[in-house]
Amino acid sequence: MPARPRPVVLDDVSKAIIEQLQTDGRRSYAEIGKAVGLSEAAVRQRVQRLTESGVMQIVAVTDPMQLGFYRQAMIGIRVSSDAAAVADELGGIDEIDYVVLTAGTFDLLVEVVCESDDDLLELLNTRIRAIHGVQSVETFVYLRLHKQFYNWGTR
Repeated sequence: MPARPRPVVLDDVSKAIIEQLQTDGRRSYAEIGKAVGLSEAAVRQRVQRLTESGVMQIVAVTDPMQLGFYRQAMIGIRVSSDAAAVADELGGIDEIDYVVLTAGTFDLLVEVVCESDDDLLELLNTRIRAIHGVQSVETFVYLRLHKQFYNWGTR
C-alpha cells in the first residue's frame, strides 16, 4: 500500500486565498489581495504555487443537464481481482468523471455522465462489464441533482 502523502501545511493567508477562490473562482487577484491583506502580485504568486503543487485547481463546474447530458448515475462495482487495476481502466473512459476505491459493499464507486439512457446502457454493457475483474455492478440513477458545492474550505 502506498504511503499517504504528507499534508501540505498552509498558513492562514493561503487558506484565506483558497476560500476566496472557492466562493468565486473568477475573483481577481487584486480583489483577493484586498480581502487577505496582500498585493496583487503576491496573491498571483501564491495561487501559482498552490496550483503547481496540486493543492488546488481552478476549474469551471458545469450543469450537465444544460449541456445535453441528461443521464447521470453512480455505479457501485464489485471486483474479483485487483481493484486498483480496474480503477485505472475505468479512469480511461470519457463518460466516467469520478472513480474512488471504497471499503464496504462495493470495491469501487464511479460517477458517470451520459447523454441518454441508451448511452448509459451501452456504457454498462459493452465497456464497464467487459473489464477483466468486474464481477458485478449496481447502478444508482440520478433523478435530480439536489446539491453540489465545492466550498468546504480549509482546516
